[in-house]
Amino acid sequence: MTAPQHIPEFASREEEAAFWDTHEVTDYLGELVPAEVHFGKNLSQGTTVRFDPETSAKLRAIAEERGIGPTTLIRMWVLERLKETPRRGTVR
Repeated sequence: MTAPQHIPEFASREEEAAFWDTHEVTDYLGELVPAEVHFGKNLSQGTTVRFDPETSAKLRAIAEERGIGPTTLIRMWVLERLKETPRRGTVR
């Protein structure tokens, strides 16, 4: 009988991908936790924002590190800032 296996900590997405290429997820079912997922509602309006190449590259790099697209990252940041910023004439 083999000792129970544990999902290791990964230093990068590449390291994690390599691990799962050689391991079966069903061997680790006891360690998995359901993910909380939020879906955007009625995202029917768009706004174009232009960035210089350096800023655009930074956004893409940060988004890639987080495993999301750059527009998702920008949307998240804008929504966070809007929650922090009181509307004119209102009290926090």
